[in-house]
Amino acid sequence: MSLIPQRLFLGVSHSVLGRPWRDRLDAAGLGRAEALAQLEGIPDTLSRLLAGRGVEPSEALRFLEPRLRDLLPDPATLTDMEAAAARLAEAAQRREKVAIFGDYDVDGACSAALLAGFLRQAGAQPRIHIPDRLIEGYGPNSDAIRTLAGEGATLLVTVDCGTTSHEPLAEAQRLGLDVVVLDHHQAPELLPPVAALVNPNRQDDLSGLGHLCAAGVVFLTLVALSRTLRRQGFWTGRAEGEPDLLAALDLVALATVADVVPLKGLNRAFVRQGIAILRGRTRPGLAALMDVAGLDGPVQPWHLGFLLGPRINAGGRIGDAALGARLLLTEDEIEARSIATELNRLNQERQEIERQAVLEATAQADHALMSLPDQPVLMAASGDWHPGIVGLVAARLKERFRRPAFALALNGQGGATGSGRSVAGVDLGRAVREAVEAGLAVKGGGHAMAAGVTLAAGQAPAFQAFLAERLAAQVAAADEAEALLIDAALSAGGANPRLLAEIDKAGPFGAGSPEPVFVFPAHRLVEAVEIGSGGHVRIKLKSGDGATVGGIAFRVAQEPLGRALLAARGESVHLAATLTLNRWGGRESAELRVLDMARPG
Repeated sequence: MSLIPQRLFLGVSHSVLGRPWRDRLDAAGLGRAEALAQLEGIPDTLSRLLAGRGVEPSEALRFLEPRLRDLLPDPATLTDMEAAAARLAEAAQRREKVAIFGDYDVDGACSAALLAGFLRQAGAQPRIHIPDRLIEGYGPNSDAIRTLAGEGATLLVTVDCGTTSHEPLAEAQRLGLDVVVLDHHQAPELLPPVAALVNPNRQDDLSGLGHLCAAGVVFLTLVALSRTLRRQGFWTGRAEGEPDLLAALDLVALATVADVVPLKGLNRAFVRQGIAILRGRTRPGLAALMDVAGLDGPVQPWHLGFLLGPRINAGGRIGDAALGARLLLTEDEIEARSIATELNRLNQERQEIERQAVLEATAQADHALMSLPDQPVLMAASGDWHPGIVGLVAARLKERFRRPAFALALNGQGGATGSGRSVAGVDLGRAVREAVEAGLAVKGGGHAMAAGVTLAAGQAPAFQAFLAERLAAQVAAADEAEALLIDAALSAGGANPRLLAEIDKAGPFGAGSPEPVFVFPAHRLVEAVEIGSGGHVRIKLKSGDGATVGGIAFRVAQEPLGRALLAARGESVHLAATLTLNRWGGRESAELRVLDMARPG
C-alpha cells in the first residue's frame, strides 16, 4: 500500500486545517478491499477498513479473531530471556526479597504489578519502588538501590527502565545484588553488564518484537518463568497453584494502549483479550478506577487511553508515584476505592495545571514561529511548570502545530527536565539518544514518538539546534506527506450502532492501526455551539433525507477548526470524523468526534 494515496477525497485539497483529504486506499488497496468483499464475504465498509490497514484476504479471518495462542511466540526468542527466567525462578525457589524498580507511568505501574503479583503468588517477597519524578527522576538511581539493598533485597529487577542505567546498576552489583532488566526502550550498542537484559529493542535481539511495551515484555518473561518453574516441579503440590497468566492480560492491555505502542500482531491479541478481562471487573483497583472515572457500559480500548490511563499517570505526575502500582495490586476493595478516589482528585488537579501551562507554551511557540516559521522542532520552557505535566504540554504543542515539540521544566540551577512528542515518520527517541552521546544532554532517550531528556544549565539552545539539524529532513518529509486519510463516506443515517459493531471487528485501534475516519459529504450543520470550560464545540449534522447525527470537537473553540464550525452554522459542509458509541438514558447512538471540515465545491 502506498504511504500517500494520490486520489483526493471529495476533491478536498485544502481543508480548514490546511490539509488535503485523501482516500486511504490506493489502487492496490481498492483491489484488496474488493477481494475481501468477494472472496471472504466481508461487508464493504469492513473490507475497506481491513484493506486500509494492509490486511490481505488470506489473513483476514485471523486478523478479525486475533488469538493469543496463535500469536504468542516462544519467549526464548528474546535475547537473554532464558537467563532472566532462570534467575527469577531461583528467587522464587529461595523465597528471596526481590526489589522491583519501575517507571512512574502506566506501563511502569502495570509492569511492576504484573511481576510483583506473580512473584508474591510464587512465594517470593517482592518490593516495588517507583521513583519520585521530582526528587529521583526517571530510571534506577544509586540512592534508592542502596536503600533496597539495605532492606535485604538480593535481586533487583528493573521494569520499563534500566537499559541505559550503567552506573546505578553497577552500584547494585557492587552491593551484591543480581540485576535483571526488563525494558522496551531504544538501546545503545553498549549495555550494562547485568545477569540478564531482556529488551526486544536491544541491537542484538532478533525476535521482531520491538513493538511491545514493557508490560508485554514482562508478560512474556512470566510465561518463560512459569515454564521454568513447571519444569522444576515447583508448582507440584502447592496449595496456591500456578498463577493464571491470562487473568493478568487486563494490565498488559492497559499498558499497551496507554504507552501508545503499535497495535499490531501480538499487541492486538493482548488488547482484545485484555479488554474481555477488564469487562469482568475482576481486579478491585481497576473496577474502582472505572467507577470514579464514570465509565459505564462495556470497556472500550479508548477508555484505557483517555479515562483509566491518565488517572494512573496522575500519581506519577503530581502526587505519590507508587499509587498506581498499589491500586493495581490491592485485593482490598476499600483500599482500592480510597486510592482510586485520590488518583481521580490528582487527575483533576493535573488538568488545571496542564491547562495553564499549555496556554503559556502555545504563546511561546506562536512567538517563536513568527520569527522562524519553518523551524522543525518546537521548544517551550518555564520554571513554573511541574515536571510531571511537560509530556502533556509537548503533546498539545505537537497536536496544534503538527511538528515535534519539547516542553521543559526549568530548575533553580539553570538545568531542565523535559519531554518531547513527535509526529509520524520522525524518530525523536533516536535523536535524543544521539544528543546524549554528543554531550548535549545529561541523559535522555525514549522511542520514535516520545522521549525524555535531562539538560544541564546552558544546554537547551544547543540541544534544540542539534534536534533541528538531525530531524529537519524527516520533519519536511512528514509535512509533505501529511494528509487526512479517509476510510469511507457516510450519511447521518448510516452512522448507527450496527455500523459501530461492524467497525469494532477491525479493532482495536490506536498507534499503528489508525481509528477509521469517515467523511459526511454536504451535510447541513444545523447546530454548532461552544460547551463546557474546555473549549469544546458540540455539533449536529443533517443529511438530505432528514436524518441527523450529533458530535463534538474537543478543545477547538479558539482554534481554526472550532472557529470554522461556529461560523458555518446553518450551512452545508463536508465533515471528517471518527465514530464512537454514546449511551444515554438507556439508549445507544453513534456520535462523531470531529477532526476536520471543508467547504463543498
